[in-house]
Amino acid sequence: MNYKQLTFAREYRGLNQTELSASIPGLSQSNLSKFERGLGSLSDQIQSKLIEYLDFPAEFFQKKIYNNLEHAHYRKRSTVTKSAISLFESQCKIIGYVVDQMATLIEWPEFRLQPLNVEEGFNPEYIASYTRNLLGLKKDAPVRDVFSLLERSGIIIYEISTIEKFDGISFITDQGYPVIIVNKNFSNDRKRRTLIHELGHILMHNEGNYAISGYRDEKWRENETEIFTSEFLMPSAEIGRSLQYLKMGDLLPLKQYWLVSMSSIIRRARDLGYIDKERYRFFSIEMSRSGQNKNELGNVYIDTPVYFQQAFYLIKNELEYSYSDISKAFALPVNLLEDIFYFDRPVILRKVT
Repeated sequence: MNYKQLTFAREYRGLNQTELSASIPGLSQSNLSKFERGLGSLSDQIQSKLIEYLDFPAEFFQKKIYNNLEHAHYRKRSTVTKSAISLFESQCKIIGYVVDQMATLIEWPEFRLQPLNVEEGFNPEYIASYTRNLLGLKKDAPVRDVFSLLERSGIIIYEISTIEKFDGISFITDQGYPVIIVNKNFSNDRKRRTLIHELGHILMHNEGNYAISGYRDEKWRENETEIFTSEFLMPSAEIGRSLQYLKMGDLLPLKQYWLVSMSSIIRRARDLGYIDKERYRFFSIEMSRSGQNKNELGNVYIDTPVYFQQAFYLIKNELEYSYSDISKAFALPVNLLEDIFYFDRPVILRKVT
């Protein structure tokens, strides 16, 4: 049994070491802890009990799944429990593993964007502009079908219903596929910004492409990515004319055109020097006074991701794999697969009375 896979399965089931050891006769928490650190061994009998209790196929515990989650983003992470984060990140790693397993049956689109090294003189604004050009976006055009745009570029996107404070995560799977996972429950403008934020990480901060100097810590990289995101969604050369003499009444029309939040527009005006600190404070107070700091007026358009679903239905319908077949092929339990492929659940309609 691969001890890392045991930790993986335990965390996915939402169990800590004390809870799991208490459920397995003959297993102490100290022995489980040593085993999960690679410092001890467990008898075949105990391993069999663990496999049965965790309800994962025995083959799963022979795998080696890493899927290093390089860029995970939470709002007020300090308020999220460690167990909730462990469970969520285990789910993300499993999704990355499923992407790799699906690739043995179907072909994912080839990644066709160009990572650029910030340390070689390519600043985030240039990388954003270069990427827009590569994608064929007009200079003055908003980024409209953002899911489709990234999927056609070879990025696999998955929407997940999870803890409220989670924004997005991006990583390269063990087999080299770029993946972005976003919170399904967020507003469209927040999803759009999160997707482009994660795109920035994939292009600028994937250590598989370029070594990242030690001084560029997480805070530094987050700042670079925020600059990339704002320039990609709201190019400075185009939006600047609309930010001169900015008024509250301008925010909603700008939101509806650029498909970003009003708060993002206000920050953009400040960052580009079109409003000073005092004017920025005025906008912040007005947004708070009207309740729009939490619930803005107006919704923005967004499309939906389709490639992951299409890949699943190709495997299910064209290749005629049942959930049981997929379970055997991927060495994952059926109930876990049903959670991942949640979009395949039947919709139950009720009769109007």
